[in-house]
Amino acid sequence: MGGVQSLSRSTYAKLLPENIPDTASYFSFYDATEKLSIVVGLAVFAFVEDHTSTMRNSALALDCFFLVGLLLLVVLMVAEKKALKPAVAVAS
Repeated sequence: MGGVQSLSRSTYAKLLPENIPDTASYFSFYDATEKLSIVVGLAVFAFVEDHTSTMRNSALALDCFFLVGLLLLVVLMVAEKKALKPAVAVAS
C-alpha cells in the first residue's frame, strides 16, 4: 500500500503548477478529497447494492465514477495544452 501511495503522490505532484512554490495546500486538498471519495464511494456502493440486491450493479456505479474522472482529466489536459499554446504571429 505504501508504494501505491508514493506513486499517487508523485503523479499528483507532476500535475501541480510549477510556478507555485508552496504546494502544501494542494496536498491538503488531495488528502481531504481522498477521504471524502472513500466515504462517497462506499456510500454509493452500499446504496446501489441495497436497492438492486446485487454487487455487480454497485461495481458498475463505481466504474461510472472512474469514467467521469478520466474524462475530466482528458478535458482539463486538452484545455491546458490549448491555453499554453503560443499565439502564432501572422506575417504580412
